[in-house]
Amino acid sequence: MEKYVIGVDFGTLSGRAAVVSVRDGRELAHAVYDYPHGVMDRAIPTGRTLPPDWALQHPADWLEVLQHVIPEAIRLSGVAPEDLIGIGVDATACTVLPVKADGTPLCFLPEYRDVPHAYAKLWKHHGAQEEAERLNRIAAERGEAFLPRYGGKLSSESMIPKIWHTLNEAPEIYETADYFIEAADWIVWQLTGVLSRNACAAGYKSMWSKKDGYPDPSFFRALDPRLERVAADKLAGPVVPIASRVGGVTKEAAALTGLPEGIAVAAGTVDAHVAVPTANIDGPGKLLAIIGTSTCHMILSQDEPRVPGICGYSEDGLMPGYFGYEAGQTCVGDHFAWFVENGVPAAYKTAAEAEGLSIHQYLTKLAEAYSPGQSGLLALDWWNGNRSILVDMDLTGMFLGMTLQTKPEELYRALIEATAYGTRMIVENYRAHGVAVKECYATGGISRKNPMMMQIYADVLNMPVYLTETTQCGALGSAIMASVAAGSKAGGYPDLFAASAAMGKVSPTPYLPDAGRAAIYDALYQEYARLHEYFGRDNHVMKRLKQLKYRQLTE
Repeated sequence: MEKYVIGVDFGTLSGRAAVVSVRDGRELAHAVYDYPHGVMDRAIPTGRTLPPDWALQHPADWLEVLQHVIPEAIRLSGVAPEDLIGIGVDATACTVLPVKADGTPLCFLPEYRDVPHAYAKLWKHHGAQEEAERLNRIAAERGEAFLPRYGGKLSSESMIPKIWHTLNEAPEIYETADYFIEAADWIVWQLTGVLSRNACAAGYKSMWSKKDGYPDPSFFRALDPRLERVAADKLAGPVVPIASRVGGVTKEAAALTGLPEGIAVAAGTVDAHVAVPTANIDGPGKLLAIIGTSTCHMILSQDEPRVPGICGYSEDGLMPGYFGYEAGQTCVGDHFAWFVENGVPAAYKTAAEAEGLSIHQYLTKLAEAYSPGQSGLLALDWWNGNRSILVDMDLTGMFLGMTLQTKPEELYRALIEATAYGTRMIVENYRAHGVAVKECYATGGISRKNPMMMQIYADVLNMPVYLTETTQCGALGSAIMASVAAGSKAGGYPDLFAASAAMGKVSPTPYLPDAGRAAIYDALYQEYARLHEYFGRDNHVMKRLKQLKYRQLTE
């Protein structure tokens, strides 16, 4: 009898579940639930306002996702619950939540509901930039061995800067919290009753390595004496391998979700990283770009060369037996959304509605009429800062070349092109430092919704770009993990490679580069690279403007 697994993907704005066939990865049904609190970047539910660069989530939303999407996906699939053998979960990272020893989030407690630091700091919370810069400076001065694993600089998006930020601004939250935990690990805890730390997030976001564990307490003491035992105390709990079985669904979780009690629950995984097995990535040289609100660029290597400016690499972090490298862009879909919300005339929205198109589809339709370079525009894709390779969240976005004739669709296309240039910057950085990039794959909702964008990527990279054949790459990836956690005896797979080969799918027809367009884009990329160096390293006008803005907002 055919067996099935469920993958649940907790994204930036919503959570989604997919019921998937173990035999071939066929997606029978999926369900989506938007977070009631969304991304809290202006105020928390009590009305208390937030400073600039903050981004929080409410863990109650994650529980509502479990309560809504799992029963709905099962119902829509028509699968009998007794034929389900496992569930896997992924979430954005580093999305960190302070909790009590029993897993209760501090924001659930009445005395902390009005304290912003009691909520989950979302991956794109950049309030800890100052802590990140101090951490990097002290680590470099001490010659810490972990620093090269993170490209020489840790991002403010990672775990320790966010915890330190809490300690500095809300020490009562730091002291009251028994643990700080990744969203995916907390959700797995709610399903199993077992506290665990997944090796993927621990390796890429929390300065842990399979070989050395966490940095020595003396390093944390050098940051701040109050942090000396942060790893031993606040990050306590076993670090478990990807696709491993953490436990079984508890009676309470079964009642919440409609899942059979006792079925396997896989270790949590980072939302972008879990997409790797969906693309049949089984060895070095295959770059996967997971394109969503942000983009992550994943690749495997048999060796561990030191690559500056990446987010990090981790042994067994993506697939067993390899070093998995991650780089990324912190603003992709986010700045397309920003533009349509703030930069499009009402007449365009009216025209889009008349044609039955979304505003994104309408702008894309108009932008397709332009050839490379025709608009005379160039943009920097730093609306949320730069994750790779500058690793600087104080950088900001920019348009260059606007005139009184510039149209919204030209600006929209320039933003798309900027994300392609940013991806090429990452590809060339990998290659320059010993990580071969021979093939390019893309996944995520945007990759399937916007063919023009994928053609631009192929032309800018001057490489074929293959797409995964799934509309739910995170949920499918988590389902693949669940099939391994369940194991062969239950109807799953013995290892991640076997599961990926059977359940992952890639379109055989890639987007191919056009030689003429690629030549023009090569010239434009060289100009992008000059702007990248000038505004990213040489001229700190963006930082000065940001500092002036903050002074005005806080006075």
